[in-house]
Amino acid sequence: MIILDGKKLADKIRNELKAEVKMFDHVGLAVILVGDDDASRLYVSMKKKACEEAGIESFEIKLPSTVTEHELIAEVEKLNINNKVDGILVQLPLPKHINTAKIISVIDPKKDVDGFHHVNIGSLVAGMEDNCFVSCTPLGVIKLLEEYNIDPKGKNSVVVGASNIVGKPMASLLLNRNSTVDICHIYTQDLKSHTINADIIIVAVGKANLITADMIKNDAIVIDVGINKLPNGKIVGDVDFDEVSTKASYITPVPGGVGPMTIAMLLSNTVKSAKMRLSK
Repeated sequence: MIILDGKKLADKIRNELKAEVKMFDHVGLAVILVGDDDASRLYVSMKKKACEEAGIESFEIKLPSTVTEHELIAEVEKLNINNKVDGILVQLPLPKHINTAKIISVIDPKKDVDGFHHVNIGSLVAGMEDNCFVSCTPLGVIKLLEEYNIDPKGKNSVVVGASNIVGKPMASLLLNRNSTVDICHIYTQDLKSHTINADIIIVAVGKANLITADMIKNDAIVIDVGINKLPNGKIVGDVDFDEVSTKASYITPVPGGVGPMTIAMLLSNTVKSAKMRLSK
């Protein structure tokens, strides 16, 4: 069994990006944070620190939870025309009175480094990855597979979780690489009947120890995107790591697997946007 070390690969990518950023006049990432949710503030601070380490200028726009949809759209539109900003990220979740899909649709697709805009999603589904931005977590998974020379071509892949952020783009990325893809979700009956025949299993649902050893075949490749906090404070994924690792050929740990790759891909997408800006 081989551990897929996302932290090691993320550090390597971030060092490469740091060298690359020096060749630009500037590279900038703007993050809009609405309200004072503790988890959101932590994520934003991590992204800001990662930008600073890579030499990417970080713009942080903090807005109160009472901000109106109209006011938030105005902030996004200002960033759309700001030449210092290559990437725009609106930290989710947003307050319930704001239509998240509407806000994302206002972001310039060429600055949508989160890969959530419908233009970028459509390009991904159409197989035009080079000309769009791909959601950072599933893109990180693909880079991790590539680093360990795991080719999805011809393999049976099961994606557990059908979110717009991970599950759906993950399935598209695998399809684009000629894998046979099965998507499971909360309404799937008999999950084990799907996972037991999978060569590659990617789990992103947020339920601790959902995938157990009896649900996978010998030598399966297991990618755990989940992150859960147990009552005792321990951080675990969606996979019963101790048991599943005895059968898997490759497996990601939690923490230290997919998580570090997400921020590395955010930085990578921002640099990609800067390249697109300069190529105009």
